[in-house]
Amino acid sequence: MREALPVLVVVDDDADDLRSLREELERRFGPDYEIAAAASPAAALRTLRGLRARDREVALVIADMWMNEMTGVELLAESRLLYPEAKRTIIWSYGDMRALEPLYRAMALGGVDDYLTRPWIPAEHGLYRPIGELLGEWTNANRPRFEAIRMVGEETSLRCHEIRDRLAPFNLTVGFVTPDSETGRRLLDDAGLGADRLPVLSLWDGTVLVDPTDVEIATALGGTTRARAGICDVAVIGAGPAGLAAAVYGATEGLDTIVVERETLGGQAGSTSLIRNYLGFPRGVTGSDLTARAYDQSLLFGAEFIFGNEVGGLRTRDDRHVLSLSQGGELAARTVVLAMGVAYRRLGIPALESLVGAGVFYGAAVTEAKALRGQRVFVVGGANSAGQAAVYLARFAARVTMLVRGDALARTMSDYLVKQIGVAPNIDVRCDTEVVGGEGRGRLEAVTLRDRRSGRVTTEPAVALFVLIGAEPHTGWLPDEIARDEWGFVLTGRDLAGGDGPSSPRNRQRPPLFLETSLPGVFAVGDVRHRSVKRVSSAVGDGAIAIALVHERLAA
Repeated sequence: MREALPVLVVVDDDADDLRSLREELERRFGPDYEIAAAASPAAALRTLRGLRARDREVALVIADMWMNEMTGVELLAESRLLYPEAKRTIIWSYGDMRALEPLYRAMALGGVDDYLTRPWIPAEHGLYRPIGELLGEWTNANRPRFEAIRMVGEETSLRCHEIRDRLAPFNLTVGFVTPDSETGRRLLDDAGLGADRLPVLSLWDGTVLVDPTDVEIATALGGTTRARAGICDVAVIGAGPAGLAAAVYGATEGLDTIVVERETLGGQAGSTSLIRNYLGFPRGVTGSDLTARAYDQSLLFGAEFIFGNEVGGLRTRDDRHVLSLSQGGELAARTVVLAMGVAYRRLGIPALESLVGAGVFYGAAVTEAKALRGQRVFVVGGANSAGQAAVYLARFAARVTMLVRGDALARTMSDYLVKQIGVAPNIDVRCDTEVVGGEGRGRLEAVTLRDRRSGRVTTEPAVALFVLIGAEPHTGWLPDEIARDEWGFVLTGRDLAGGDGPSSPRNRQRPPLFLETSLPGVFAVGDVRHRSVKRVSSAVGDGAIAIALVHERLAA
């Protein structure tokens, strides 16, 4: 018996428009989806309730903006209660300026995913493409994908969590099974292995890795882990948004560009569930998708990557910079771009540190969200990254509670996120609250909270705790010649004024360039830079500007 197709529900109280849209959808998407047309909002809600009662899947709900019973935005809000995982899009007409404000507000608050503009001529561009993208996103979240890697490990293993997070930005689907499951036992038996050394990774080409290091994984996936001989034009340290931008623009402008990354692509942005304020993505873009696109782009233009290596030292010799790599060997470059980003600050609570990866996560941990359906989770932090994590987790968890040390979200979070959190029915915000403890046998089971105003301490059940409380720069390895502020962030350009050291501006033949550090020919970009704007777009801008300055330096 053929499995029931997922459903596209379309509602419009104009009979001609409804018929036309239904025919267009059936022509293009009919083989893979059932098209359910409703002539009114009330009829659409009856259809959705009936589908829910029969346990049918709804992939997309399409509603006209202006209908007699209620607006399309209001209908989509109602539909979300029945099908929170379904994508939602509005139809509006060219020139209908009154639709802009409610439509954009609904998109900013997460009530609408996209919009269609009537007339959509040609349909291949104005109708099929945006709907195809939405269905692709729904399928990616709700349908099994080709598993490039199957991992056998324990659910509470921190190492398993690390591997999945580090592979996520490469768009590699990692299937996970426990060693006592039927599939896990079969995989171990086929490889002639026991459960004494985990995790075990079985790759699509038959390669089996036993408790592998990051370098072994990178090598098995075809990545480079050692520097080549010779000198490159620019070495980029770190593959977050700033480093990837430097890689793209360096390679496109003919510079021999090499990127060194110790862990994974994307940095903090790579694990962000949805970036809504990045230029050119009105519906937002996931951090992993943006990272994967930038990585593919940089490879296409000729940038090289060295994975699994931490840079342990930097020295200057004969107008060249030499980087010492943790896996042995050295990388020589005419210029260097520091894009190491920052490390998450830790709570420092022993009971919780012992549960990292087993219910306690530093960062957004998007890869864990789908496993939290119907559960209660907590997010610690009051900045944008915490807000984005809470909104994403709310799609799956029954209740998301944000814990904020300050007295208001608005002090540290973008307005659009504050509004989106304010209208989310399953997100609670507790200000003046901090985490002071936690417990669980092998996995997080409860967190202990303290009200900073009253001093009252409570313990509450929790299956997951996501911690996003700021970060510290990866700059401890830098030589003394590179000036830093009291927190370790790298000083550049005009911030280097003063000082009497050998690299101080007053003792140099020329003043430092914008983004150039106190060591000539070494630039700092993104979050690692003093006074940087902690936004993905500004980090990308830093990376692009740095390459222009590299050209200026090389031409001097």
